[in-house]
Amino acid sequence: MRVPWTEARRAAYATARPMPPADLPLAEAGGGTLAALLRASAPLPGFDCAAMDGYAVGDVEGPWTVVGRAIAGQAGPRDPLAPGLALEIATGAVLPPGTVAVVPYEHTTQDGDRVRGSAIAGRNVRRTGEDVPVGADLVPAGSPVTPAVVGLAAAVGLDTLPVRPRPAVALLVTGDELVGTGTSADGLVRDALGPALPGWVTGLGGRPLPTVRVGDTDPDDVAKALEAAGGDVVVTSGGLGGGTKDLMVPALAALGAELVVDRVDCRPGGPQRLGLLPDGRPVVGLPGYPYAALVGVLTLLGPLLAGMTGRPLPDLPTARLVGGAPSVGSRPHPPGRPAPAPTRILPVRRRPDGAVESVGLDRPGSLWGAALADAFAVVPPHWRDDPVPLLDPPH
Repeated sequence: MRVPWTEARRAAYATARPMPPADLPLAEAGGGTLAALLRASAPLPGFDCAAMDGYAVGDVEGPWTVVGRAIAGQAGPRDPLAPGLALEIATGAVLPPGTVAVVPYEHTTQDGDRVRGSAIAGRNVRRTGEDVPVGADLVPAGSPVTPAVVGLAAAVGLDTLPVRPRPAVALLVTGDELVGTGTSADGLVRDALGPALPGWVTGLGGRPLPTVRVGDTDPDDVAKALEAAGGDVVVTSGGLGGGTKDLMVPALAALGAELVVDRVDCRPGGPQRLGLLPDGRPVVGLPGYPYAALVGVLTLLGPLLAGMTGRPLPDLPTARLVGGAPSVGSRPHPPGRPAPAPTRILPVRRRPDGAVESVGLDRPGSLWGAALADAFAVVPPHWRDDPVPLLDPPH
């Protein structure tokens, strides 16, 4: 019996075993997930400094006598800046004790070593820790390590981060009929999934391994390819139907794999599977049709990788679906009437009014609609114009 779409998504997340955390250098931590709270080990800024080029002054009313010059990257003067004195200063340079403000060049006039102007106390001055106090809790565990997180960690004095690294994902594309170049002709089909899968895996937080092509004539070849696949996760495409060349499910059975999700009640992508090899590695079986495979990526692989990286399974936002739920290859579905079961995954585009509209062009064998979409609507069985959940594209 096919698993309902929402249950399949939750089952994939629950199946995941989080990757063990590791302290990685900042240059290697990007794309992972924080395994612990990011806390500031140093204040930001780390010292009192100038926020503008100009003059650090010891009181708010000039004129001031200029007593020197400070530039960024040098130790600051130790002598206090008394009233009536100024220090020419560059942005980021250390402020002398006693500074009450920094007056920008354009707000002053200078005659020799005398500068005239007026200042506002505290203006253009950055005090130690005013942006980030030392010990501040910055980013919670489970957050993705984005470039901004890496930069923030560096700014507060960290050289490594505790990260759950991106799972390595082995990619097996099956089908003797597939070719890697040229066009589809004479029974041969240009492979669309081999080029697409690495990007989808990367977009969902995984690290794709080189794609391996597997023939689908000999069942032993498929089983051996599964057994030899490396990585923390194995993703396969094709071979999930009931035909004589659909060898993936028998190969999983031959290896003693446990099926966690045995087909999903959705369209397209119903044949997708999720299994566990005896060594504990998950296997995500995707249909061979490209758009059906993408639905499997969204349904099973995305939640699985989220769980493996320690990220929460996101709640899906909802939006009003305009114009019913049309699908290429069938008659448009009239608004206000139940959509036929099962759950349907439609490529949609967001409208300025917050609603989404079906792109169409969603045949299982074509990625045309997916290429035009900026979201995917999850239209449940017996839909009656209620707002529908939305999935983000994996990019």
